[in-house]
Amino acid sequence: MVSKSPSLPLWIGLRYLAAKRRNNFISFISASSMIGMTLGVAVLILVLSVMNGFDRELRERILGMVPHGVIYERGGINDWEALAEKISAMPGVAAVAPLTRLQGMMGYGGRVQGVMVTGIDPQAESTVSILPQHMTDGSVESLQSGEFGVLLGDLLARHLNVVVGDKITLMLPEATLSPAGVLPRVKRLTVTGIFSVGAELDANLAVVNLDDARKLGRLDAQAQAVRVRFDDLFQAPKGIWDIVNRLDGYYTGSDWTRTHGNLFQAIRMEKTMIGLLLLIIVAVAAFNIISTLVMVVTDKQADIAILRTMGATPGTVMRIFMVQGIAIGLVGVVLGTVLGVVAALTISDLVAWVENLFGFKILSADVYFISYLPSQLLWEDVVIVTGASMVLSFLATVYPSWRASRVQPAEALRYE
Repeated sequence: MVSKSPSLPLWIGLRYLAAKRRNNFISFISASSMIGMTLGVAVLILVLSVMNGFDRELRERILGMVPHGVIYERGGINDWEALAEKISAMPGVAAVAPLTRLQGMMGYGGRVQGVMVTGIDPQAESTVSILPQHMTDGSVESLQSGEFGVLLGDLLARHLNVVVGDKITLMLPEATLSPAGVLPRVKRLTVTGIFSVGAELDANLAVVNLDDARKLGRLDAQAQAVRVRFDDLFQAPKGIWDIVNRLDGYYTGSDWTRTHGNLFQAIRMEKTMIGLLLLIIVAVAAFNIISTLVMVVTDKQADIAILRTMGATPGTVMRIFMVQGIAIGLVGVVLGTVLGVVAALTISDLVAWVENLFGFKILSADVYFISYLPSQLLWEDVVIVTGASMVLSFLATVYPSWRASRVQPAEALRYE
């Protein structure tokens, strides 16, 4: 008689899994199922980590440089410090700083590049921007009023082939009348620092002192606007309009979702879609488990019949083959999880090493919004991926195991 021990299906199922098969093709399909599950889980964890990395870099780097929100006043802001004090007292506001923007062309040694010139207050900038933490040469404090110094992005400096101390030419689109005719407004600036945030801003952003920007733009007001940093950047759209409604005067506002919101939403949507598509790889591996178990059931019909004649119930037979299928899935999921976690933690360094080895950039800041491959491993993603994979592995065992439990001993042993 077959023992009624609950561990019997586990023992027999694992024994079947480890036993050498008479049919080598079944062993091959079983190994393929395990390898497919391993690769599917590993790739899914890796890709989700890379998408998390892009999401993080957008929030911390680009949105660390781009204002969460901007408040404009008609005619410019004459006393930005008084306005900043009012806004800072409002809920959800972390810091406020002045801002002036000019568009122009920078030239040096026959090279010309279009730039966005941003005027800042060096003391206030560190409260609203990550710029001071990403200076590779010089400092934000080098922007002294009246000296017309400029900080350049790393890619912009390399394109113009300039270093700290060089004097570059800034051409603004507003024309100036002279005895020689209409000429563009031109000013010589001294490069006092270079920054690198690893994003598209490195290629087109130049930073000057707020007073110098006012003189360059021939503005009457202290600043064009003030930039606002919120405790939660996702509250910026609502927070900006709350501020505008509370201020007395002709104010308007803008927030980061108007300039970079589509990029943020695209990354979120791509993460979801790519995750679902890659989950199909895991589903294919699960279908391979179905194929494996169907063939094993066919191969083991005589054994099933013997177990049934010895008193094994259909439920016991079903659990035996479920154990075998779940074991295949479990091994694949565990190996895939380990491989995926290791890959997610090392992919950034690995890609950087390949770039240095072969001398090319996989992600160019001229094309993409960052210049390197980021990765951020989130354990909740690992749990979701491993959980979903195990569920698919379990579901894949149900039909073959049920079919095994329906084998009739007399029919199976008729030709043995």
